[in-house]
Amino acid sequence: MARAELADLAPILAQADEAYHAQDEPILSDADYDRVKRRYAAIEAAFPALSAEDSPTQRVGHAPAAGFGKVTHSRRMMSLGNAFSAEEITEFDKRIRRFLGLSDEAPLAYTAEPKIDGLSLSLRYEKGELVQAATRGDGSTGEDVTRNTRTIADIPTRLSGAPDLLEVRGEVYMTHRDFEALNQRQTEAGAKTFANPRNAAAGSLRQLDPEVTRGRPLRFFAYGWGNLSEPLAQTQKAALDRLQALGFSVNPLTRLCDGPEALVEVYAGIEAQRATLGYDIDGVVYKADDLAYQERLGFRSTTPRWAMAHKFPAELAWTWLTGIDIQVGRTGALSPVARLQPVTVGGVVVSNATLHNEDYIAGRDSKGVEIRGGRDIREGDWVQVYRAGDVIPKIADVDPAKRGAGSLPYSFPQACPECGSDAIREPGDSVRRCTGGLICPAQAVEKLKHFVSRGAFDIEGLGARQIEMFYADEVLPIREPADIFTLRARDEDQLAKLRNRMGYGAKSAEKLFDSIEARRRIPLARLIFALGIRHVGESAAQLLARHYRSWEHLAAALDKAEPGQGEAWEELTGIDGVGSVMATELVATFHQEAERHSIDALVAQLEVEEAEAPASDSAIAGKTLVFTGTLEHMSRAEAKARAEALGAKVSGSVSKRTDLVVLGPGAGSKGAKAAELGIETIDEQAWLALAGEA
Repeated sequence: MARAELADLAPILAQADEAYHAQDEPILSDADYDRVKRRYAAIEAAFPALSAEDSPTQRVGHAPAAGFGKVTHSRRMMSLGNAFSAEEITEFDKRIRRFLGLSDEAPLAYTAEPKIDGLSLSLRYEKGELVQAATRGDGSTGEDVTRNTRTIADIPTRLSGAPDLLEVRGEVYMTHRDFEALNQRQTEAGAKTFANPRNAAAGSLRQLDPEVTRGRPLRFFAYGWGNLSEPLAQTQKAALDRLQALGFSVNPLTRLCDGPEALVEVYAGIEAQRATLGYDIDGVVYKADDLAYQERLGFRSTTPRWAMAHKFPAELAWTWLTGIDIQVGRTGALSPVARLQPVTVGGVVVSNATLHNEDYIAGRDSKGVEIRGGRDIREGDWVQVYRAGDVIPKIADVDPAKRGAGSLPYSFPQACPECGSDAIREPGDSVRRCTGGLICPAQAVEKLKHFVSRGAFDIEGLGARQIEMFYADEVLPIREPADIFTLRARDEDQLAKLRNRMGYGAKSAEKLFDSIEARRRIPLARLIFALGIRHVGESAAQLLARHYRSWEHLAAALDKAEPGQGEAWEELTGIDGVGSVMATELVATFHQEAERHSIDALVAQLEVEEAEAPASDSAIAGKTLVFTGTLEHMSRAEAKARAEALGAKVSGSVSKRTDLVVLGPGAGSKGAKAAELGIETIDEQAWLALAGEA
C-alpha cells in the first residue's frame, strides 16, 4: 500500500516541481503541493526501506530555474524527518540516545522552534559583507537571488563581529496581513493574485527584477548555518542567540527543553498560539542542543539524525463512502481505496481515501486486535475522514447507526481484479497479493514505471504516462525492461511509429531514443533498485552493490544461494542491513525462470558499472568488520558509521570473509567463531586507535 501511494504521489510532485520552478505556471496551489509532499515524507518515515535517493523528500525542491545563476551549496541543505505524535518524539529521543550510547537518565537538551512555512534561503557573508544569497533549490544547487535578497529589511547586508566566513540559513516568509495587502494591490492592478503567503514569498523572492522584490513585504527568520570559519557557539541555542546579536531575526518562541516530555509541552503551547501568530507555521522543529552531539550524530542520506519536525495534526470531516475499489501495485499488493462523496478537509476537496488492507476494513490491526472498537467499514457508510500528514486522506471512524437496512460487510477479493490470478496472503503479511507475476498487466505496468523512475533508470521522456501507452500498444510494445532498449531497432520506419501512433514529434522521438541510449551504461546500485524486487529499496541496493561490486559477482552469488543454507546464503545474510526476508526475495527472483529470463535479457542490453570501493587510505579500507559485545566508548551504530566512513564493510555475522572482529565486553559466540576460523580480533581500545578516536 505504501509503495502504491508513493508511486501515485511521485509523478504529481515531479510535474508540480517542473511547472512551478521551470515554467512559472503552477498546476497545484502551494498549499496542495505542501500537503502532497508532507504525505510522501510521512510514508518514508513510516517505511524507511522505501526511501529513495531521488524521492521528492530527498530532492528538497527542484533544480534551479532558468533565468537565475546557479549556486552550489558548500554544505548541502537537508530536509527534515517528520513526526506526528508524542510517541514518535519519545522514539526520536531514544534513537539519539542509542546512537550516542547515552543512558535514559543522562542529560540531553533540545531546542524547539516553530517550523516556518516559507522559502529556505542561505546567506553567505565574507568578512561581514553579504556576498551571496541562494535558494535551497534541490539541496545541492540553488538559485542566485543575491540582488533580490538585499531588498529584504530583515536581512543585514553588513555584520559586525561575525566570523570571517559565515553562512546563515533561514526561512523567507510573509505575514498574513502583508499577504492580504499584497493580494489587494495585485487585484487593483489587474495582476495575478497568490494562493497563500508561502506562494507569495517564493514568487516574490524569485523575481528576475529585484525592484519587484523590493515592493514585496518579505521577512526572514534565521534558524541555522552552513559553512563557518569558526564556531558560533557550543550549543544550538547559544548559536541562535549569537545570530540574533549579529542582527538576524530569530523566532522568539524558540525554547530550550530537557527531554521529550518538555518538547511535547512546548509543541502544545505553540500549537495553541498558531492562529494568532500572524504567519504560517506547520509544526515545531526539535534539534539536539549540543553541537558536538550533532557532529557525532551526523546525517542519513537526506536528513540529519539530530533534528525532527513535529507536524501539526490533520483535520477531520464526515462524508459518505460510495464504493471501495482495489488497485494492484508493482509487487502484486491489492490496495483498497475508498471512493467518497467529495468533502472539504483542511481546505482541500477530498474524493478518495486509503483503506490500507483487508484487516483495516474489517476493524482490526494486523495482529487481530480491534481498532475503531471493532467497527468494520462498508460501502455506503457514513465515515470520518482525516488527512494524515495533512495530505492523503484516511478513514478514521465510521458511524454504524447511519447504515441502511441492507448493508453488508465488505468481501475482500480472493482473486486479482486485473488478471484473475489467485490473490493470497502469506503468514505474517498484512497484504493480499496477486500471484500472477508478469502475466498480471497491473504488476507489469507498475514494475515498468518503477524501472524508469528517477531513482532507477530515470529515462527522460519515458514517464508513467508513456509507459502505459507503450504497454498497451500492439505494434511497438514495451512489456518488459529489455524492450525499452530495443525500441529504436524495432521502429524500422525511422520514427514513423512513434510519431504516428504515440504522438511524438521528430525531435521528441529522437530525444527519447538518445535518452534511452544514454542509460545503457548504468551504476550497479541503480540497476539493482530498478529491478523492483520486493523489500529492496535504494539503501539496500547500495549495500548489495558495495558488497558484491559487480553484476557478475552478484548474479553468481544469488544463483548459488539457497535459503537457510550454504556459504552463499551465509554471505548474503551476513551483509549488515540485509535480513533473511530480503535475502529470500532476492534469491526467489533470481531462481524464478520467467523473472530471470527478463533480467538476463535486460542486462544483455546494458553496460553495468562496477561499484567503486570507498576512497580511503585507512588501515581498514576494503576490509570486512564485525562488532560484537557492548562497546563502552561509542554505540554500535556510531561504530558502524565510523567504520564505513573509513572505507570498511560492516557485517552482522562472522564468516570466512570477515577480516577483523572488534570484541566489546560480553562478546559471545561471534568471538568464539572468530577464534575457530583464525580471524584477527581486537578490543575496543585498539578499534578506537584504528578509527582515530583514541
